[in-house]
Amino acid sequence: MSFRLSQRDKDIIAFINQFRAVDRDSLVDLFFKQLQSPINACNSVMVRLYRLGVIERTQQYSPTVYLPVDAKIKKNSQKILHFLSILDVYKQMCTYSTPKQIIVEDKPTGRKGGIEPDLFCIFKGSPFWIEIQRNQYSEQKMQAKINLYEEFFFSDEWKSLHWQPEERAPIFPSVILITPVRYAVTSEHIRIIQVASIHELMEKYKSSAKSQKEARTKTAPSSGGIKINLT
Repeated sequence: MSFRLSQRDKDIIAFINQFRAVDRDSLVDLFFKQLQSPINACNSVMVRLYRLGVIERTQQYSPTVYLPVDAKIKKNSQKILHFLSILDVYKQMCTYSTPKQIIVEDKPTGRKGGIEPDLFCIFKGSPFWIEIQRNQYSEQKMQAKINLYEEFFFSDEWKSLHWQPEERAPIFPSVILITPVRYAVTSEHIRIIQVASIHELMEKYKSSAKSQKEARTKTAPSSGGIKINLT
């Protein structure tokens, strides 16, 4: 069956396997936007891949959401909305720069009860662990989550994670809380950023970069974009 798959087909399947749940419109934006009739082209490809048995789908949502063929989540599960939230964060990042080293539902400790960020990636040259809070939690629960990050920081295990740069000292990722609510959480050892969206994050650091530039007596030519370097 694989001989019938184009490279784009394979890329789409790999993307769905990586993000676990991907809606039709996201596939249009990421894989078909350059075509004359992107929605029709996407629908045609996804129907073919579904009939080939290389992806699953659920029509509980509109537009259709596609799942890995071995998905362990039910087609009406609330977990699908969780994965779509992660995908939305990724898509927001892509409007500024394509993230690298993406890990959905990262489990860097390899142990139950350790940190389990919704997403790890290297974005604009800096590593991030991202927690997406779709529900409101107590301050105590959020601080307990931050405390787990601190425990991992002191374990030094993070220094040997596969994405660490070989030519530089290990970097502990900043933790981004994507939340409409601001929590009174603190840490003296790790950087915590609370924003409602990636767009807000970029505006925040765009303003910061502008202020720093205006404060300098001498300015250098623009390097062509904002590099977030929070570590």
